Amino acid sequence: MTWDMALAFGLGLLMGSFANVLIHRLPRMVMAEHAHDADAPRYDLSWPASHCPHCQTPLKAWHNIPVLSYLGLKGKCSFCHHRISLQYPLIEITTALLWLICTWHWGFNTTGFCWASFATVLLALSVIDWQTTLLPDDLTQAMVWGGLVASALGWLDLPLTQSVWGAVVGYVSLWSIAKMFECITGKQGMGAGDFKLLAGLGAWLGPLALLPVVMAASICGAVVGLALKFSQRLRDDGYVPFGPFLATAGLAVAFIGIDGIARWMGW
Repeated sequence: MTWDMALAFGLGLLMGSFANVLIHRLPRMVMAEHAHDADAPRYDLSWPASHCPHCQTPLKAWHNIPVLSYLGLKGKCSFCHHRISLQYPLIEITTALLWLICTWHWGFNTTGFCWASFATVLLALSVIDWQTTLLPDDLTQAMVWGGLVASALGWLDLPLTQSVWGAVVGYVSLWSIAKMFECITGKQGMGAGDFKLLAGLGAWLGPLALLPVVMAASICGAVVGLALKFSQRLRDDGYVPFGPFLATAGLAVAFIGIDGIARWMGW
């Protein structure tokens, strides 16, 4: 492994640690905001300081070293000895691998870092949506604006006009489908977070990439939904979050490229 790849992996571990913060805190921030409780204690990404979710004891600096702290503590809190979720090191390692793959694919440069950040946000959104059925605006809107800015600065191989239209088409297309479904069935098919997520994907990938993204996400979502139903592991409300499938399909399209998909589909 070259020094560039080693540095990308190390940066990915750090970003994975931050992704864990987003996954844990953003849903709670959203729910606290909706509660409109003026007397609620401050809770955001920086406060309170990192602490054990079980015993609430503030963590030492060495407790926050990605992966190594988990291994050193043998997967248990050093204060109350409650088991630490395996999700934390898995997210850190997965993010590090995403950074390694992105910088290998697009280069150890601004473009590679942009796509690595894109992949990190998609990972965080996927986990949050799967666990809570929430897609926080803080991340979906950051994706939209991040894609537009990266395109405008020439960091993406996508003209700004294509980025803008990708965001517009991404939002409007899913919004239209959801509205028609709601008018026909009287039920809500998907939340506004899905519209914003597809708008973010459109800002990064362009409008032509959205059809294969939605098609792949729909097929995968249907397969997983049926598997969960037959294995009796489906949620009580029967809802399968669409965000993780959109995110996975979007990341796959980013790597394959719209030209590769067009050749494969015979367009």
